[in-house]
Amino acid sequence: MTGEHREYQSRLIVTGLNTEGKSTIVSDGPTADRLVADGYTRNHLWQATEVPTPVMAPNGPGGASVIPPPPAGYNYVITAFAPDSEWDYEGGYARILAESGAGDAVDPHDAPGMHTTDTVDIVTVISGEAVVLLDTGETTMRQGDTIVQRGTKHAWRNRTDKPCVVSAVHVSVVR
Repeated sequence: MTGEHREYQSRLIVTGLNTEGKSTIVSDGPTADRLVADGYTRNHLWQATEVPTPVMAPNGPGGASVIPPPPAGYNYVITAFAPDSEWDYEGGYARILAESGAGDAVDPHDAPGMHTTDTVDIVTVISGEAVVLLDTGETTMRQGDTIVQRGTKHAWRNRTDKPCVVSAVHVSVVR
């Protein structure tokens, strides 16, 4: 079904302490902070503004339209990528990167979507398949596969006919 990735919404459950100091669920509901774009839907679940993070720190400043984490922090997201065939992958990827702030460095001479970020990204495929493009080649990731993307040039492709859902932690780095 075309546009199926747009319907993907995560549930976020947050624990804390009650007035007696006992562990409890303090919130439980659908992700409020989402970015729905042509090629993907990003559910922004949690953000910290510093590492180490105080255990009871609230969710960071958020802002689903901005992808990079705070300069000394991290983001945790779940993203559903549309199949490449469902959107203007060639022209749309660069526009999405520019609008979202995801690409710290984009070279117009590279393949569509190639970008470099100032983050270490730990990305796990939850369902579907993702192809990771690098300068020297590509590899296909399937359910349960994890990549540690260490601030190198890369792009994502979904060459299947179904959405690909990934979870990712983006940690700010120092270059």
